[in-house]
Amino acid sequence: MSNYQETREKALQRRALNEQIKSLLVSYLELNCEPGQITDDQPLFGRGLGLDSLDALELVVGIEEAFEVSVSDDDISSLSSVNKIAEYILAFQQGREPVAAPMFEQHA
Repeated sequence: MSNYQETREKALQRRALNEQIKSLLVSYLELNCEPGQITDDQPLFGRGLGLDSLDALELVVGIEEAFEVSVSDDDISSLSSVNKIAEYILAFQQGREPVAAPMFEQHA
């Protein structure tokens, strides 16, 4: 397979993963929006999608069940956007250490 085909396949797989995550967010947390209304980098907490710490715990359960990954308390901060959740899932599945990021964005 050529580099172009490999890159294209990875991009398609990533897009599909992001769509799965958006659908999980809407259905599991019973959000009043369509998955397509959530952008990949939109903050999920605080002023973004408006999720709170209880939603975070429910989201962890949903992610663990849907993607067969384990999310520790320390890793919850990695779940601040669809893209960050996808990176976490991919890192876990590939045996890499997920990179933690602040859950709530700091604004000056």
